[in-house]
Amino acid sequence: MIRFETTLGDFTVELFDKDAPESVANFLRYIDDGFFDGTIFHRIVPGFVIQGGGFTEDMTQKRTQAPVKNEADNGVKNQRGTLSMARTSDINSATSQFFVNLKDNEFLDHSRGNFGYAVFARVTEGMDVIDKIAAVETGRRRGFDDVPVEAVIMKSVRRMPG
Repeated sequence: MIRFETTLGDFTVELFDKDAPESVANFLRYIDDGFFDGTIFHRIVPGFVIQGGGFTEDMTQKRTQAPVKNEADNGVKNQRGTLSMARTSDINSATSQFFVNLKDNEFLDHSRGNFGYAVFARVTEGMDVIDKIAAVETGRRRGFDDVPVEAVIMKSVRRMPG
């Protein structure tokens, strides 16, 4: 279990290490390195996703580890409250960025002709915080759309004891 402390509240996440072992191992490396501390949710699209894990408050992109293999073919669906690895159009380009699905996003699932986005965790506590983040005002900043006007910062992302 992982605890996210943000400027808008805390939420807890359960990792799917059996379904997405490479994605989970990658995510844990970033957590153990303290990589996410001070990063922001930089893309918020109400009714779709909140995305974070790659930028600092001034919209500087952080240096990441090598990308991981896309595990979207693991059978786990992009449903409300699940976390998936963000990536570019390159199927195997996911590094540190992730998103939380705000609704069931079937079109992001693995299917014939669409490799999809790898689900590797789900929110177990604090969906109200996710919804609060999703409701913030957004605008355009440093060439990016859907950026919160007031930064939503991940103050601490840690493994929970036990």
